[in-house]
Amino acid sequence: MTKPLALVFYERLLLGRQLVNRLVDIGYRVNSISDLKSLESIVLKEQPLVLLLDLHTVQGSVANEIRSIRNNQATMHIPILGFTGKQEEKLHSPAVKAGANMVALDEAMLRQLPQMLEQLLRVE
Repeated sequence: MTKPLALVFYERLLLGRQLVNRLVDIGYRVNSISDLKSLESIVLKEQPLVLLLDLHTVQGSVANEIRSIRNNQATMHIPILGFTGKQEEKLHSPAVKAGANMVALDEAMLRQLPQMLEQLLRVE
């Protein structure tokens, strides 16, 4: 059986590597994305089970990318978890308004990732 795919966008290398390792440890295949402009096309092509996005980037607006993913019939169903450091918490509200299912601080996300994914993937 194929492991579920998680796509992860990040620029902060240490956090990104920790997140990727944690996802692999709990049974996911992981595709890391570092170019925000290619995010939507990769999501469309790969059709991941879940999308994890670092909301803080120098490349543009992650909230705009979330909105684009939500507005596309082929990708609108994919659960999205956004995350930031405490100092970027102001990015949480725009991400939720754009369509992120859940947002979290880095530390909480890394500690509680299995529980967050379970909640995020719960079928309603």
